Order: sequence, then structure tokens, then C-alpha cells
Amino acid sequence: MVKNQTRKEETRRNILDAASRAFREFGFSGVGVDGIAKSANATSGAFYAHFGSKDGAFRAALELGLDEVIDGVPRFQREFGDGWTDAFIDYYLGHPHREDLACGCAMTSLSPEMTRADGETRALYDRKMQTIAGLVAKGLPQFPDDQRLAKAWSFLGILIGGLTIVRGLQDKAAIDAVASSIKSTASSILKPVG
Repeated sequence: MVKNQTRKEETRRNILDAASRAFREFGFSGVGVDGIAKSANATSGAFYAHFGSKDGAFRAALELGLDEVIDGVPRFQREFGDGWTDAFIDYYLGHPHREDLACGCAMTSLSPEMTRADGETRALYDRKMQTIAGLVAKGLPQFPDDQRLAKAWSFLGILIGGLTIVRGLQDKAAIDAVASSIKSTASSILKPVG
């Protein structure tokens, strides 16, 4: 029984990992159930048994991806102390993260999908993004309490929007210039005025 349970959990994890990579790289409409199952070395039947539907798998992949950010922000704060935002900006707009759609940040890859998502998925997104913004706000002690959350949302918006633009460009010089400009802007909004 334990062996079967372990195998079932491993199959679910493999399908979820494949779904997460596929949705980030190709978007919701760019990949099908059969493709996700095949890349997970599973059957479409196993996919449906674990997630019920493509929407269910997308919701689970979204949760997984946003939880990675929820785990990552405090890690940056611990590892880099007062310089955590600069380290996060460099990572977020850095070449490896810009190029890796399948394993890149779910905030950038999956946020555009929310306009077409069902209510349950949007509610999950709302909760997770509020949590992420709250974590970012906690790491902004240079601002009064009543300004931190607004600064956190601005910071996230610049990074998410910036990475979306950079990933859409083809010209390498333009990509580097835009990424550099967005890094500078993201950093500058976190400097207290006066």
C-alpha cells in the first residue's frame, strides 16, 4: 500500500512539474493535456485522475509557481539583508531568468492568463499575490508602514511588466537596454524621498 501511495504521489508530482513548465512556457492555450501527460511520462487518464481537468492542473501549477515566490522573497531577504531588493532585481531581470520561460517566475508567465481564468483560479491568484506583496512590503523598512504595501505593488508591477516586455523583444541590444532601464527604475522607487 505504501509503495502504491508513493508511486501515486510521484506521478502527481511529475505531472504537476510538467504542467508548470508547459503553462509557463506556452500559456494555457498553448499546451494540451496529452502533451503535459506525455512530458511527465504519464497517461492522460492519470492526468485526469490527479487534476480532474486542464483548469485544475493550471490552478495547481499557478499555486506551485506563486508558492515558489512566497518561499523565495524571504530567502532573498535573509541572504542579502538590506541589499535584498537589488539582488532580487538582478536575478529577476538577469539573462538566465529572462531566457528560461519554462522555469521562470510564474508571476510574469501566468499573470496574463488571469483575465481569462475562472473565479476559483483568480481567487487563488489574488490570495497568493497579496501574500507576495505583503512579504515584499515587510522587507522595505526604509518606508513608513502606511507606504510599504504601495511600494511593494509598484516594485512587483515594474518587475513583472518589465520582464514581460524584455521577453517579447528580439533585438539583443534593445533587450539589454530595456532590462537595464527597468532595473534602474525598480531600484529607484525603493529609495526614500528626502
